Amino acid sequence: MPAGGRPTVRSRRLGTALRQYRQAAKLDQPQAAEVIASSQARISRVESGHATPRVIEVRLLLDAYGVTDAQVRDRLEDLAKHSKKPGWWLEYAGRLRPDYLDHIALEDDASHIRQWQPVLVPGLLQTPAYAETIITEGPRELSSEQIAELVKVRSRRQERIAEGGVRYTVVLWQAVITYPLLSSAVHREQLTALLRAARRKNVTLQILPFSSGTLAAGTSAFAAFSFDSDAVVEVVTMDDLMSTTILENPDDLAHHARTFDLLQSAALSPAESAELIQSKLRTMEEDPHA
Repeated sequence: MPAGGRPTVRSRRLGTALRQYRQAAKLDQPQAAEVIASSQARISRVESGHATPRVIEVRLLLDAYGVTDAQVRDRLEDLAKHSKKPGWWLEYAGRLRPDYLDHIALEDDASHIRQWQPVLVPGLLQTPAYAETIITEGPRELSSEQIAELVKVRSRRQERIAEGGVRYTVVLWQAVITYPLLSSAVHREQLTALLRAARRKNVTLQILPFSSGTLAAGTSAFAAFSFDSDAVVEVVTMDDLMSTTILENPDDLAHHARTFDLLQSAALSPAESAELIQSKLRTMEEDPHA
């Protein structure tokens, strides 16, 4: 059983993959149970993420399902090995929302994160001052200790990007850089940090200009995660004021993958985007209230 009595992101991903390969092989759960000398109930719990199979069981199931791709097999065996392994974010269990912890786990496992944000700088790129202001002025009543902890968590989330451990492609609407929601000093510092992040080899930052029309207005913020092939979106998360929704339905994933492609193709190039940010910084230097 995954820690805490609820499926972890890793156990859920493993279970979903095993179910999809079983169905592709046209086997039912009782037949899968025979492969590992277990019960249909256990196969059901494995596929729902409520139970974690042993590595040898994963190998036997993949053999029965005809899965020969070495990369796929290694990935699923790795999930079986590490689905119970506690991540750093579990230090905050009981203090942070479970859905937020799941989101962090996805960031930590991903090989490529694609993100669209029409209103705010994403948490993965926020400076501590920007994060503190956004959290403080948010809808939740928090103590100064809680705010400081959330800012610390946000900074820890950024470590994989800083280390180059994950590809990060982000598209921001021009309003995010043009209209400062915070003080001029915080906004200038944040824009400078965006330019610094954009120079990383693993980061692609693009701005969707106002001239793109209604595309931005009709598209809510989301993040799309890939774990093996950078081309395949396997999970999408969407945030609102108080919660994070995790989408795993194939139709939802395909829709958001297409949407991100549309947003990125309509956005300025990385070089043009950097120039737009630099232009805004120059304007703010000339007129701090711009």
